[in-house]
Amino acid sequence: MALTLAGAVHSELVIRKSRFLGCVQPVAGRAEALVMVQSLRAQHPGAAHVCWALLAGGQSAANDDGEPGGTAGRPMLEVLRHQQLEGVLATVVRYFGGVKLGAGGLVRAYTDAVAQALLGAQKLPLRKMLQLACIVPYALEGAVRRALQEAGAALGEVRHGDAVEIAFTVAQDASASLVVRLNEAGQGHLQWMPS
Repeated sequence: MALTLAGAVHSELVIRKSRFLGCVQPVAGRAEALVMVQSLRAQHPGAAHVCWALLAGGQSAANDDGEPGGTAGRPMLEVLRHQQLEGVLATVVRYFGGVKLGAGGLVRAYTDAVAQALLGAQKLPLRKMLQLACIVPYALEGAVRRALQEAGAALGEVRHGDAVEIAFTVAQDASASLVVRLNEAGQGHLQWMPS
């Protein structure tokens, strides 16, 4: 089962005068990850390298940011894979201390920075979410809202017109029973909108 993180966790290592600032954090996808990497570059203008690895939405990516090929991003990515993580960005900001570490030393440093951060991370089972929407008469809005709340669904946009359009997000594993419950609560008056 794939896992994700509850929140961002940081680490700091000093190896032969170089500082390695590691971070692992949940992300929705590549676009969000790239924004975070750019933000790190802006926060650490004096850093020699901002390396990163991403596993999100079935995509993986790794970037060595000027370190010798295969010594930073790919080893960081392997740590994420080994931990069976999904929807996670790992970053390591390196401040060069003047002493070269060699390829093996770099691989160990970047791997350790990510592994140290993951030691303090709270891992959660990754639940695939579905976005659904339905139309109900005003008289049934309260019953539908209660059913959504009891199922742990996140209420989205609600539009009031001739009837009430309710959008919501629910975990895939809870969606089938919720749909049955809503159909029963709707007493034949609930209509599902195409997603």
